[in-house]
Amino acid sequence: KPISSFALQNNPNFDPYISLFGDARVENGSSNVILTRSHAPSSGLLLLDKPFKFVGEPVSFSTEFTFSLSPGNADGLALVFVPNGFQTRFTSQGSFGLFGENMYLGIEFDTQKDDKVGDFNANHIGIDINSLESIKVSNLSSSSMVLNNGEPLKSWVDYDSSSKLLQVRLSTFDSKRPFSPILTYSIDLLEMWGTKDVFVGIISTSINGSSFSNVYSWRFRVRHVLNSMHSLPANPHKDSDGFRTGKNKFCAFTFLAGLIFGTGCGALFAFVVLFMWAILVSRHSVFPVECQVSPEEFRYEMVDVVVEKDNQFDKN
Repeated sequence: KPISSFALQNNPNFDPYISLFGDARVENGSSNVILTRSHAPSSGLLLLDKPFKFVGEPVSFSTEFTFSLSPGNADGLALVFVPNGFQTRFTSQGSFGLFGENMYLGIEFDTQKDDKVGDFNANHIGIDINSLESIKVSNLSSSSMVLNNGEPLKSWVDYDSSSKLLQVRLSTFDSKRPFSPILTYSIDLLEMWGTKDVFVGIISTSINGSSFSNVYSWRFRVRHVLNSMHSLPANPHKDSDGFRTGKNKFCAFTFLAGLIFGTGCGALFAFVVLFMWAILVSRHSVFPVECQVSPEEFRYEMVDVVVEKDNQFDKN
């Protein structure tokens, strides 16, 4: 049976309705969850109470959590996607308590070198599918990061249903979300899970009880997307209603900006047309030319006529 998690329901750093199993506990006056105890062996599980399905509309998810691992002989910590009923079978046997499980997806932050599953060092991130032998691994020693030095670390895990791409990011606690993932893997989770209910949890196990695992925050979001739309990783700090509201505001702003831009372009085009028309009309217009008549020539003709009449009158 799960341990009471009333303290987490009022903690804004955690999703509500998280159950604690095994040795997981919230100490008095503390805002974080301690997954392992000082006795050996020890294991603890944080599990979201509400499952989800990958069947139907494409499902993308995004999760963000902060944790720390103290030095010692421990397996580390893992984010797992497990089928319904896993919580009843959860034990401290095997790495991350997954002994005997034949269907799961795990992102392990491993601090134990296990030659049986092909671990090449005790400081790596691996993606596990139905087996503790990772199908893809990222060596953190090459990036100068240490998992079990006791310092808080932050991880982001995103799955995009349209590209079927799983991405893992890791940074120190005070750093921003890295642009490039530290580990990527292409997988169709709909094909893997089908119509089964999927639960999400964070697990940590310790072999000799000399190390401790702490979780300081955990947010998880699922986003259902229509088949005609492109899926983006959900924001773990916003619910689906908030995401839709922000999207509507963005669409309204885009429409208004487009309308203003289109009106301006139309006015500019009309001005250019009128200007060109005015130039063409002025070039083809014909203006009348004024003809000036010399008053002296007209007077000279009149004088000749008068003179001739006078001469003719004298003869008579």
